[in-house]
Amino acid sequence: MITSTANQQMKNLTALMKKARERKKQKAFVVEGIKMFLEAPRESVINVYVSEHFLAEKEHAGMLAGYSYEVVADNVFRAVSDTQTPQGIMAVVRTPEYTLEELFAGERTHLLVLDSIQDPGNLGTMIRTGEGAGLSGVIMNRTTVDLFNPKTIRSTMGSIYRVPYYVAENLEETLQKVKEAGVALYAAHLKGTKAYDAFDYGKPTGFMIGNEGNGLSNEVAELADCYIRIPMEGRVESLNAAVSAALLMYECNRQRRKSGENLV
Repeated sequence: MITSTANQQMKNLTALMKKARERKKQKAFVVEGIKMFLEAPRESVINVYVSEHFLAEKEHAGMLAGYSYEVVADNVFRAVSDTQTPQGIMAVVRTPEYTLEELFAGERTHLLVLDSIQDPGNLGTMIRTGEGAGLSGVIMNRTTVDLFNPKTIRSTMGSIYRVPYYVAENLEETLQKVKEAGVALYAAHLKGTKAYDAFDYGKPTGFMIGNEGNGLSNEVAELADCYIRIPMEGRVESLNAAVSAALLMYECNRQRRKSGENLV
């Protein structure tokens, strides 16, 4: 049993949770909680840690079948956990890797392009919502918050395992490749003159969402095929980035579902 936070494995867990640099170096990240553990691809799980209290519960024995695991003293588990009320189980999981081409799905291509999103909760919510809306992948630049930040991971509610992503070293160059692949890019932008639901998203589509405070950079925005706007009533100037992304992705989903129904 691990009884000290000075244990090397506990130190490594802490480093993986707190340092993006360490996550990149080890190509691994930490997940906490029963749901996140159970949904993790078994072949990607590197290490499993459970608290004394967790192990004492009989109903938990079945979910650990086939895994090797380390037992951690309750006080140590609470100390290293990134949550206020830890459920008693965490795992180190191998980071999935995708090529840009793996985000394309022919006519069903449905992309979300993120330019310097800073809030980990926003990013995680976009990933989760994207899975629900049938997103084929997310493209983001290096200045977007780390996808494997613990708060981002929690916000995805497991979608992190299933939504392909690509972190672009140069977002402008990457978007040129996306356009060359036949994907139409729509930028949520204050310069948009037509509402987001006035366009046909039946073809390969990508939606561009910018930084929470500054929006899309000029260099990235210029690569859009069209600027679109989300109509605002009252005195509201803009919506939360994750809410804006949800509206756009689900409009695409709605149109494609309606098109499919009409073909039956």
